[in-house]
Amino acid sequence: MIEKIFRVLLSAALLVGSVAAQSPTPAPPPAPAPTATLNAGNVIPGTAATPNPILRFAKLSPLGDSPDWSKLQAFAKTMTRPELEAVLKEIYTDNSTLPAAWRIESNALLIQTGDPANPEVRIELETVSKPPAESTRHWHRVSELQPLKDRPVLSDIHIALDPGHIGGNYGRIEERFLSFQPNEYIQEGDLSLVTAQVLAERLKALGAYVTLVRENLEPVTKDRPPALREPALKLLKEAGFPDPKEGYDGLTGDAKLLTVQWQSEKLFYRVSEIHARGKKVNIQIKPDLVVCLHYNAEAWGNATSPQFSPQNHAHVLVNGCYSPAELEQADVRFEMFHRLFARIHEEEIPLADSVAEGLLKATGLPPYVYTTPNARRVGANTAVYARNLLANRIYDCPVVYLEPFVMNHEETYRRLLAGHFVGRTLIAGRLQTSAVEDYVRGVVDGLVAYYQKHRKPL
Repeated sequence: MIEKIFRVLLSAALLVGSVAAQSPTPAPPPAPAPTATLNAGNVIPGTAATPNPILRFAKLSPLGDSPDWSKLQAFAKTMTRPELEAVLKEIYTDNSTLPAAWRIESNALLIQTGDPANPEVRIELETVSKPPAESTRHWHRVSELQPLKDRPVLSDIHIALDPGHIGGNYGRIEERFLSFQPNEYIQEGDLSLVTAQVLAERLKALGAYVTLVRENLEPVTKDRPPALREPALKLLKEAGFPDPKEGYDGLTGDAKLLTVQWQSEKLFYRVSEIHARGKKVNIQIKPDLVVCLHYNAEAWGNATSPQFSPQNHAHVLVNGCYSPAELEQADVRFEMFHRLFARIHEEEIPLADSVAEGLLKATGLPPYVYTTPNARRVGANTAVYARNLLANRIYDCPVVYLEPFVMNHEETYRRLLAGHFVGRTLIAGRLQTSAVEDYVRGVVDGLVAYYQKHRKPL
């Protein structure tokens, strides 16, 4: 039974893993051993695909839309085969030896679409690398920005700040509510919004145009959990649970996860909410960069009696490290190749490196070390990892996804309870700075360093 539960929890069909665009949920079940054999480095993902039934590649991620594969033709003859092979191997895949949903020929990439009427899309490659047409993106590379000419360093840059989670009345169902004493608590959604508001003012003072993706303690999506009952029930049935329990009242652990209510809530705040933010970013805001603001947590056990963690750390995520199971989903596969061909990683990774350096210096935190196969080191900074999250996949521009501080680290918890302030105040018997202030200062320092270094000289 336990093996079946783990299989369900890790299945691309259920609402866990790659579709979760939020911070890691406290007290997750232990991860099973990966089923794929890691590539020893001599196999390039996608070069040896074997025939697969079309329907294997037709499935969609939860609440995902069928992709318009013709949009990839805008990138035809812009990338060479060695470039394509390199970014697949070094950034976008987990280097599994399992058959991929595409194959690479000498002059073309052929991707399985899952559409019986048009089962394969062919993207022509080129012998000489060419930049994609500017019409394929709304964001600007740092190399395209005008010289400053005595203007503030972040002038001409449109930054969208995406405060993670929702907070407010939704903090408990998001499982980001943390309290160790009556009448005191912190919520990640509340903290991320405060952080975004403080950060926005600092960035504006440096010349940036700043937009908040979420401006209050309310969801961006119009959906609510009850409206998502049918897709939640469908997910459970497809995963092998034809008659799941409706509610989770009185249930804990795996039994709770396998209820319609739990899956409906996850579809609401992890999927529908992020899709709504994605549309807002891509259609309305159209920024040059999205900074996703989160606070991390280690497993704290029972929410009614949480435990402090001795660990405190920081890391920064960019998009990448897709698993074969994730890439069986047509919309996920399309979104990966769209980001790849748009060369978003060329801007995203060095940005993440710079912000990570700023964060580590400002907070004094050590870099988090992933030991699971769902992330891989990229870039120059040891705190930067590639991971496939919904929020860093569907936003059509560079995304820097931040995870500093462990909320249930005792010192951090006390500092976060104190809120945002400038200077130092007495916390737990000694003078300490605001964790929010350190977070903001680290992001500002990282962004300033990047744009100072890479903008065109006068």
